[in-house]
Amino acid sequence: MNQVNNMKNIWKLKPRAALCVAIVGLAVTGGLIAADAEDEPMVTTETIDNTRETLRKWVEIRRVISKEKQDARLGKEILNERILLVQHEIDSLHEKIKEAEKSIAEADKKRQQMIEENDKLKSLSEGLAGNVDALEARCKKLLARLPDPIRERVKPLSQRFPENPAESKLSMSQRFQNVIGVLNEINKFNREISLTSEVRKLPDGTSTEVTAMYVGIGQGYYVNAKGDIAGVGIASEDGWVWTPANEAGPRIASAIAILKNEQVATFVDLPVTIHSTEK
Repeated sequence: MNQVNNMKNIWKLKPRAALCVAIVGLAVTGGLIAADAEDEPMVTTETIDNTRETLRKWVEIRRVISKEKQDARLGKEILNERILLVQHEIDSLHEKIKEAEKSIAEADKKRQQMIEENDKLKSLSEGLAGNVDALEARCKKLLARLPDPIRERVKPLSQRFPENPAESKLSMSQRFQNVIGVLNEINKFNREISLTSEVRKLPDGTSTEVTAMYVGIGQGYYVNAKGDIAGVGIASEDGWVWTPANEAGPRIASAIAILKNEQVATFVDLPVTIHSTEK
Protein backbone atom coordinates (compact mmCIF):
# COMPACT_ATOMS: atom_id res chain seq x y z
CA MET A 1 0.00 0.00 0.00
CA ASN A 2 2.85 2.34 0.86
CA GLN A 3 4.49 1.56 -2.47
CA VAL A 4 1.32 2.54 -4.32
CA ASN A 5 1.15 5.83 -2.43
CA ASN A 6 4.79 6.48 -3.21
CA MET A 7 4.11 5.95 -6.91
CA LYS A 8 1.27 8.48 -6.78
CA ASN A 9 3.52 11.02 -5.11
CA ILE A 10 6.16 10.44 -7.77
CA TRP A 11 3.78 11.37 -10.62
CA LYS A 12 3.07 14.66 -8.90
CA LEU A 13 6.62 15.70 -9.87
CA LYS A 14 7.58 17.09 -13.28
CA PRO A 15 6.85 14.53 -15.98
CA ARG A 16 10.49 14.01 -16.96
CA ALA A 17 11.72 13.84 -13.34
CA ALA A 18 8.78 11.62 -12.51
CA LEU A 19 9.75 9.32 -15.34
CA CYS A 20 13.28 8.99 -13.97
CA VAL A 21 12.14 8.39 -10.41
CA ALA A 22 9.50 5.97 -11.65
CA ILE A 23 12.13 3.98 -13.51
CA VAL A 24 14.33 3.87 -10.44
CA GLY A 25 11.36 3.02 -8.24
CA LEU A 26 10.26 0.24 -10.49
CA ALA A 27 13.75 -1.14 -10.56
CA VAL A 28 13.97 -1.06 -6.77
CA THR A 29 10.44 -2.39 -6.33
CA GLY A 30 11.14 -5.17 -8.74
CA GLY A 31 14.19 -6.09 -6.75
CA LEU A 32 12.28 -5.98 -3.47
CA ILE A 33 9.45 -8.09 -4.79
CA ALA A 34 11.98 -10.54 -6.11
CA ALA A 35 13.68 -10.50 -2.74
CA ASP A 36 10.42 -11.12 -0.86
CA ALA A 37 9.55 -13.97 -3.13
CA GLU A 38 12.87 -15.68 -2.63
CA ASP A 39 13.33 -14.58 1.00
CA GLU A 40 16.61 -12.83 0.02
CA PRO A 41 17.89 -9.41 1.20
CA MET A 42 15.73 -6.46 0.04
CA VAL A 43 18.43 -4.64 -1.93
CA THR A 44 21.08 -6.39 -3.99
CA THR A 45 24.18 -5.20 -5.82
CA GLU A 46 22.67 -6.17 -9.13
CA THR A 47 19.63 -4.01 -8.40
CA ILE A 48 21.83 -1.03 -7.61
CA ASP A 49 23.91 -1.56 -10.75
CA ASN A 50 20.79 -1.80 -12.87
CA THR A 51 19.48 1.36 -11.32
CA ARG A 52 22.75 3.20 -11.95
CA GLU A 53 22.86 1.98 -15.54
CA THR A 54 19.29 3.12 -16.03
CA LEU A 55 20.09 6.56 -14.60
CA ARG A 56 23.21 6.80 -16.73
CA LYS A 57 21.25 6.01 -19.87
CA TRP A 58 18.56 8.48 -18.90
CA VAL A 59 21.14 11.22 -18.29
CA GLU A 60 22.75 10.44 -21.66
CA ILE A 61 19.37 10.58 -23.36
CA ARG A 62 18.65 13.92 -21.70
CA ARG A 63 22.06 15.24 -22.81
CA VAL A 64 21.43 14.14 -26.39
CA ILE A 65 17.95 15.66 -26.35
CA SER A 66 19.28 18.91 -24.91
CA LYS A 67 22.06 19.07 -27.54
CA GLU A 68 19.61 18.36 -30.35
CA LYS A 69 17.30 21.08 -29.05
CA GLN A 70 20.18 23.54 -28.85
CA ASP A 71 21.34 22.58 -32.36
CA ALA A 72 17.78 22.94 -33.64
CA ARG A 73 17.47 26.39 -32.03
CA LEU A 74 20.78 27.52 -33.52
CA GLY A 75 19.83 26.06 -36.90
CA LYS A 76 16.52 27.87 -36.76
CA GLU A 77 18.25 31.18 -35.95
CA ILE A 78 20.73 30.68 -38.81
CA LEU A 79 17.89 29.74 -41.14
CA ASN A 80 15.90 32.82 -40.13
CA GLU A 81 18.94 35.04 -40.73
CA ARG A 82 19.41 33.47 -44.15
CA ILE A 83 15.74 33.99 -44.93
CA LEU A 84 16.05 37.66 -43.95
CA LEU A 85 19.18 38.02 -46.07
CA VAL A 86 17.52 36.39 -49.08
CA GLN A 87 14.42 38.54 -48.57
CA HIS A 88 16.61 41.65 -48.46
CA GLU A 89 18.30 40.57 -51.70
CA ILE A 90 14.90 39.95 -53.27
CA ASP A 91 13.68 43.40 -52.22
CA SER A 92 16.89 44.94 -53.57
CA LEU A 93 16.41 43.13 -56.88
CA HIS A 94 12.83 44.36 -57.08
CA GLU A 95 14.02 47.95 -56.59
CA LYS A 96 16.69 47.50 -59.26
CA ILE A 97 14.10 46.01 -61.61
CA LYS A 98 11.83 49.02 -61.03
CA GLU A 99 14.73 51.40 -61.67
CA ALA A 100 15.70 49.47 -64.80
CA GLU A 101 12.12 49.55 -66.07
CA LYS A 102 12.00 53.29 -65.39
CA SER A 103 15.31 53.80 -67.22
CA ILE A 104 14.10 51.71 -70.14
CA ALA A 105 10.91 53.75 -70.33
CA GLU A 106 12.89 57.01 -70.28
CA ALA A 107 15.30 55.63 -72.90
CA ASP A 108 12.39 54.62 -75.12
CA LYS A 109 10.92 58.09 -74.74
CA LYS A 110 14.23 59.76 -75.61
CA ARG A 111 14.71 57.36 -78.51
CA GLN A 112 11.30 58.30 -79.88
CA GLN A 113 12.13 61.98 -79.49
CA MET A 114 15.44 61.46 -81.27
CA ILE A 115 13.70 59.60 -84.10
CA GLU A 116 11.24 62.47 -84.51
CA GLU A 117 14.05 65.01 -84.37
CA ASN A 118 16.05 62.98 -86.88
CA ASP A 119 13.08 62.95 -89.26
CA LYS A 120 12.84 66.72 -88.95
CA LEU A 121 16.56 67.10 -89.58
CA LYS A 122 16.32 64.87 -92.63
CA SER A 123 13.52 67.01 -93.97
CA LEU A 124 15.53 70.18 -93.30
CA SER A 125 18.63 68.59 -94.81
CA GLU A 126 16.80 67.87 -98.03
CA GLY A 127 15.71 71.51 -98.20
CA LEU A 128 19.22 72.73 -97.36
CA ALA A 129 20.70 70.51 -100.06
CA GLY A 130 18.67 72.41 -102.63
CA ASN A 131 19.71 75.70 -101.08
CA VAL A 132 23.43 74.94 -101.09
CA ASP A 133 23.23 73.79 -104.72
CA ALA A 134 21.69 77.13 -105.65
CA LEU A 135 24.22 79.08 -103.58
CA GLU A 136 27.16 77.30 -105.16
CA ALA A 137 25.77 77.96 -108.65
CA ARG A 138 25.29 81.67 -107.88
CA CYS A 139 28.77 81.92 -106.38
CA LYS A 140 30.26 80.44 -109.54
CA LYS A 141 28.53 83.11 -111.61
CA LEU A 142 29.72 85.79 -109.19
CA LEU A 143 33.32 84.55 -109.40
CA ALA A 144 33.33 85.23 -113.14
CA ARG A 145 32.54 88.91 -112.44
CA LEU A 146 35.25 89.40 -109.79
CA PRO A 147 38.62 91.11 -110.25
CA ASP A 148 41.61 88.81 -110.48
CA PRO A 149 43.00 89.62 -106.98
CA ILE A 150 39.88 88.57 -105.08
CA ARG A 151 39.25 85.63 -107.37
CA GLU A 152 42.75 84.32 -106.58
CA ARG A 153 42.22 84.97 -102.87
CA VAL A 154 39.09 82.78 -102.68
CA LYS A 155 40.38 80.12 -105.08
CA PRO A 156 41.28 77.60 -102.31
CA LEU A 157 37.60 77.63 -101.31
CA SER A 158 35.90 78.18 -104.66
CA GLN A 159 37.72 75.29 -106.31
CA ARG A 160 36.02 73.00 -103.83
CA PHE A 161 32.63 73.75 -105.34
CA PRO A 162 31.51 70.45 -106.93
CA GLU A 163 30.95 70.27 -110.66
CA ASN A 164 28.12 67.82 -110.04
CA PRO A 165 26.49 68.46 -106.62
CA ALA A 166 24.85 65.02 -106.63
CA GLU A 167 28.29 63.37 -106.73
CA SER A 168 29.93 65.61 -104.14
CA LYS A 169 31.70 63.78 -101.30
CA LEU A 170 31.67 66.84 -99.07
CA SER A 171 29.20 67.04 -96.20
CA MET A 172 26.42 69.59 -96.18
CA SER A 173 28.19 71.65 -93.51
CA GLN A 174 31.46 71.69 -95.45
CA ARG A 175 29.72 72.91 -98.59
CA PHE A 176 27.99 75.69 -96.65
CA GLN A 177 31.30 76.66 -95.03
CA ASN A 178 32.93 76.98 -98.44
CA VAL A 179 30.13 79.21 -99.72
CA ILE A 180 30.18 81.37 -96.58
CA GLY A 181 33.99 81.63 -96.71
CA VAL A 182 33.92 82.84 -100.33
CA LEU A 183 31.14 85.35 -99.68
CA ASN A 184 32.89 86.73 -96.58
CA GLU A 185 36.10 87.39 -98.52
CA ILE A 186 34.18 88.98 -101.40
CA ASN A 187 32.24 91.21 -99.00
CA LYS A 188 35.45 92.27 -97.26
CA PHE A 189 37.09 93.11 -100.61
CA ASN A 190 34.00 95.01 -101.73
CA ARG A 191 34.23 97.38 -98.74
CA GLU A 192 37.82 98.33 -99.41
CA ILE A 193 39.93 100.16 -101.98
CA SER A 194 42.69 97.77 -102.93
CA LEU A 195 46.00 98.35 -104.72
CA THR A 196 47.83 95.62 -106.59
CA SER A 197 50.74 95.42 -109.00
CA GLU A 198 49.78 93.75 -112.27
CA VAL A 199 50.97 93.20 -115.82
CA ARG A 200 48.34 94.58 -118.16
CA LYS A 201 48.08 93.68 -121.87
CA LEU A 202 47.58 96.77 -124.03
CA PRO A 203 45.41 97.09 -127.19
CA ASP A 204 48.53 97.13 -129.38
CA GLY A 205 49.48 93.68 -128.09
CA THR A 206 52.27 94.81 -125.80
CA SER A 207 52.27 94.37 -122.04
CA THR A 208 53.28 96.76 -119.29
CA GLU A 209 53.49 96.72 -115.53
CA VAL A 210 50.83 98.85 -113.91
CA THR A 211 49.38 99.66 -110.51
CA ALA A 212 45.73 98.64 -110.33
CA MET A 213 43.26 100.25 -107.94
CA TYR A 214 39.99 98.44 -107.22
CA VAL A 215 37.06 100.26 -105.66
CA GLY A 216 35.17 97.28 -104.28
CA ILE A 217 34.30 94.66 -106.88
CA GLY A 218 32.53 96.93 -109.36
CA GLN A 219 35.07 99.55 -110.45
CA GLY A 220 38.78 99.49 -111.19
CA TYR A 221 41.60 101.64 -112.58
CA TYR A 222 45.18 101.12 -113.64
CA VAL A 223 48.09 103.37 -114.55
CA ASN A 224 51.74 102.80 -115.37
CA ALA A 225 54.65 104.41 -113.60
CA LYS A 226 54.87 107.30 -116.11
CA GLY A 227 51.15 108.02 -115.90
CA ASP A 228 50.72 108.00 -119.67
CA ILE A 229 49.03 104.60 -119.92
CA ALA A 230 45.83 104.12 -117.97
CA GLY A 231 42.55 102.33 -118.13
CA VAL A 232 39.17 101.82 -116.44
CA GLY A 233 37.74 98.41 -115.55
CA ILE A 234 34.24 97.21 -114.69
CA ALA A 235 32.62 93.87 -113.96
CA SER A 236 30.44 92.25 -116.62
CA GLU A 237 28.64 88.99 -117.21
CA ASP A 238 31.58 87.81 -119.32
CA GLY A 239 34.20 88.80 -116.74
CA TRP A 240 36.21 91.90 -115.91
CA VAL A 241 36.41 94.36 -118.83
CA TRP A 242 39.20 96.95 -119.12
CA THR A 243 38.90 100.02 -121.32
CA PRO A 244 41.90 102.25 -122.13
CA ALA A 245 41.66 105.77 -120.59
CA ASN A 246 45.11 107.29 -121.05
CA GLU A 247 43.73 110.83 -120.64
CA ALA A 248 42.77 109.94 -117.05
CA GLY A 249 46.28 108.65 -116.26
CA PRO A 250 47.46 111.66 -114.17
CA ARG A 251 44.28 111.70 -112.09
CA ILE A 252 44.42 107.94 -111.50
CA ALA A 253 48.09 108.23 -110.54
CA SER A 254 47.19 111.07 -108.12
CA ALA A 255 44.46 108.97 -106.46
CA ILE A 256 46.86 106.06 -106.05
CA ALA A 257 49.50 108.37 -104.57
CA ILE A 258 46.96 109.65 -102.01
CA LEU A 259 46.11 106.06 -101.00
CA LYS A 260 49.82 105.39 -100.50
CA ASN A 261 50.12 108.57 -98.36
CA GLU A 262 52.49 110.03 -100.94
CA GLN A 263 50.27 113.09 -101.49
CA VAL A 264 47.99 115.23 -99.38
CA ALA A 265 44.38 114.06 -99.54
CA THR A 266 42.20 115.96 -101.94
CA PHE A 267 39.24 115.38 -104.25
CA VAL A 268 40.16 113.56 -107.44
CA ASP A 269 37.77 113.38 -110.38
CA LEU A 270 37.89 109.85 -111.79
CA PRO A 271 35.85 108.38 -114.65
CA VAL A 272 33.11 106.00 -113.52
CA THR A 273 31.33 103.51 -115.74
CA ILE A 274 28.07 101.99 -114.60
CA HIS A 275 27.36 98.69 -116.26
CA SER A 276 23.88 97.28 -115.87
CA THR A 277 22.51 94.01 -117.13
CA GLU A 278 18.98 92.69 -117.37
CA LYS A 279 18.36 89.25 -115.94
